[in-house]
Amino acid sequence: MTQDELKTLVGRAALQYVVPGEIVGVGTGSTVNKFIDALDTMKDKIKGAVSSSEMSTKRLRALGIAVFDSNEVTELSVYIDGADEIDGHGCMIKGGGAALTREKIVAAQSRRFVCIADESKLVPTLGIFPLPVEVIPMATQRLIRQFAKLGGSATLRMQDGQPLVTDNGQHILDVAGLQISDPLAFELQVSQWPGVVTVGVFAHQKASICLLGTAGGVRTLEF
Repeated sequence: MTQDELKTLVGRAALQYVVPGEIVGVGTGSTVNKFIDALDTMKDKIKGAVSSSEMSTKRLRALGIAVFDSNEVTELSVYIDGADEIDGHGCMIKGGGAALTREKIVAAQSRRFVCIADESKLVPTLGIFPLPVEVIPMATQRLIRQFAKLGGSATLRMQDGQPLVTDNGQHILDVAGLQISDPLAFELQVSQWPGVVTVGVFAHQKASICLLGTAGGVRTLEF
């Protein structure tokens, strides 16, 4: 199966975790787009969604699915999102789509995080995929130096020759060369650095379930 077919497979499989009559948390990215497409088949059974990005919001509304502001919802039963990497404990690296801050917000108000990914995303130790970090622009160079002290090489993410601007009006650093053996401690450490909005390690808001697309079908991991 192609990677696109694997994404379609797990996107459809995630429907079983959507609770009828409730509002579902929806993430961002190419795999989540497959889930949104599948959600169209049961949109009349849910109240709507809370979305983690403007891109996902646009896609949901185009299908006629109501999108609520996160402040309008006290708690979500489930949040469904992809990952750039996930380890054997459910900790993830996220932010390849530059939506990590809103993704972490929606994950924090959800009782269950269901990660959907193809099998290439499962890794023994986080850090093969460059770590996205959303930062306040004035802190960029200082944070690049701080990551260098940890052995990481941080670069500013660009788009059309200019620094990419997130939905929150900030910039993204992508940090290569890290081996994140203790995701919980690493997330806590970097989150405290002045100028860091959100670090793309999801250890405090880790996945409780991962639906992994494989050539043999969907493999379910529980953490």
